[in-house]
Parts: sequence; C-alpha cells; structure tokens
Amino acid sequence: LDTLEKWVTEIFSEIPNNGLPKPSFGHLTQPFDTPEFHKLYRVVPIRKVHSLSITWALPPQEQYYRVKPLHYISWLVGHEGKGSVLSFLRKKFWALALYGGNGETGFEQNSTYSIFSISVTLTDEGYKHFYEVAHVVFQYVKMLQKRGPDKRIWEEIQKIEANEFQYQEQTDPVDYVESLCENMQLFQKEDFLTGDQLLFEYKPEV
Repeated sequence: LDTLEKWVTEIFSEIPNNGLPKPSFGHLTQPFDTPEFHKLYRVVPIRKVHSLSITWALPPQEQYYRVKPLHYISWLVGHEGKGSVLSFLRKKFWALALYGGNGETGFEQNSTYSIFSISVTLTDEGYKHFYEVAHVVFQYVKMLQKRGPDKRIWEEIQKIEANEFQYQEQTDPVDYVESLCENMQLFQKEDFLTGDQLLFEYKPEV
C-alpha cells in the first residue's frame, strides 16, 4: 500500500486543481416529463425474438444507495417461484424469461433521473397476447404498491448480498480500480468499497 500510495501521489499530483466544484445537474430532474413517452413502440428485430420492455423514468434514486429501493423492487419482479409474474406467464405459455431492474450507474441512474425497466421474453403465443402480458405486469406492480414494503424480504436480500460480497471471486485489478473510482463520485468515503453492493438501511418510506 505504501508503494501504491507513492505512485499515485507522484503521478496525480501533476494534475492541476482548477478549484471548480463538481458539476451538478440536479435542476434537470424531469428530462422525460413529456406525453410522447406514454406510448407503445413496436420495433422489428433483426433476429427472431419477441421481447416486451416496459420502462419508467423515475426521480433520481442514487442518494438512496444505502437503502437500494429499486433493487428491492427488481428482486420481487424478477422472482421466479410460486406466485411470481414469470411463473404465471409460463403457465399460460406466454413467456420464457423476465428481468426487471436498474443498472445503478450511468445511463440508467444519475443525478437527473433513474430508469426502471421490466423486460419479458415472449413465446410466439405470448406475442399474440402482449397486451395481456403488460396488464399482468402492471397488476403485479399495483399489488406491490398496495401491500407496501416488507422488512423480512428486504433483510433476506441484505443477507444474500452480504454473502455474495463476502465470498466474491477476485476481479481484474484494472476493472476493480475503475469501479472504485466511479464509487468515489457516488458514495460517502466509508462506503467506497461496499456502496454499490450492500444494503445498509431499511427505510420503508423510501
């Protein structure tokens, strides 16, 4: 560590400090507040695949990284067990796979908005019934909204993420440094190593 610190100091001390504050785009918090986004778009794919993607533009969520509300929602939406959206759609022979979530960085989450997407891989039969598939997805989200958050589920996700963090395989050092540098722009100092993976605080109102 002493050697690494020496190298970093030698190299980066040459970069002049312009004294300017970090850019903020917090005043642009509704970039998608337009009627044109409340539409259905049909795109013809190059390969033979049927996919239904539903996308919401939400207020910025990056300040809630210790709670990770979108991770909680994506966990429930992407669940594949009994009572899940996917199990219901599979019984109807309408879907093969379902994914929901937010990448938590870059285009999907930043200081102006957060995007939450649910993508369903449809069967040929599911493509014929994609309106019903969309309806089922919205019904499920409505049910989650009515029931509200569940601390037991949140704590279950917290434990699983903690175990994955504890026993993760070593990543490529260059990728790891790049990830840490990005984390330094997003999280408090004590969370640089863990802020993108661990859940710290249960706040149902968030």
